[in-house]
Amino acid sequence: MALSFAEMKKSRQNTLESLTKELTKLQSPNGGADDDARFWKPTVDKAGNGMATIRFLPPIAGEDMPFVRMFSHGFKGPTGLWYIENSLTTLGKNDPVSEYNSELWNSTTDDASPARKQVRDQKRKLNFISNILVVKDSANPANEGKVFLYQYGKKIFDKINETMNPQFPDEPAMNPFDMWEGANFKLKIRQVEGYRNYDKSEFEAPTPISNDDDVMETIWKNEYPLQELVAADKFKSYDDLKAKLVRVLGLDGNPAAARNKTAENNSYDTNVDSAPRQRTAPAPKIAASSFADDDDDNMEFFKSLAEED
Repeated sequence: MALSFAEMKKSRQNTLESLTKELTKLQSPNGGADDDARFWKPTVDKAGNGMATIRFLPPIAGEDMPFVRMFSHGFKGPTGLWYIENSLTTLGKNDPVSEYNSELWNSTTDDASPARKQVRDQKRKLNFISNILVVKDSANPANEGKVFLYQYGKKIFDKINETMNPQFPDEPAMNPFDMWEGANFKLKIRQVEGYRNYDKSEFEAPTPISNDDDVMETIWKNEYPLQELVAADKFKSYDDLKAKLVRVLGLDGNPAAARNKTAENNSYDTNVDSAPRQRTAPAPKIAASSFADDDDDNMEFFKSLAEED
């Protein structure tokens, strides 16, 4: 139903408030696109260092796992445009970037070639999302005692896995997601060679979140569903992702032309010999899934770079 002039006049204060909120979002570091109040992000100082204490929480009713896994890509093409998208491989589906990376990798046997360098730059980034309780957040004390979603990388997930599957027999296994026998996680962030480093993060001794089950039940009921975060409707279609990939890399969609144009335009390794190389054996066929992230590159890092341009 169309808004009458009288109604517009009456609601103009609400309109001003809505516009003010939207402008605040647009001026935020994330430009409003990924501004989700459900997610907690640690605060770091100017040197890139930060510390907080969190508690990983168990799954909600109706869900079996306390985390979901998300693959994504974040890279800048020779056009100056950025490709920052979730990967369809999260859903077990074909993804245009993984397919293109596989094609580039298999196009040569030279591990130092521009093609394989590009594959490494465009590889998938692996992240996980869990519910957490913020125990200590000195930079933002208002967050303490509240439940949030937290996105983290493989390095932190490895620390979780190590507590559940200890390397040595004299180390007791612990479920860090357990509210009674789990443990707080001391998140310690350092800036190392331009990247966030979590190596010094560690779990404390096991302890209940609270001695009151009613308090823990309230915390549990405040958790967020995880499975909906990786539902199919949260991902762009294959065709849309492929169109964006072509646009970011400046390609015409032709695989052969794509390889030639990429090698011609990219200056990834100026020391690579441009003379033709004799191939003594066929290039090994590497599946796209082989390019999964093996470090803790957070997508926020790539988003921040994109915003600086």
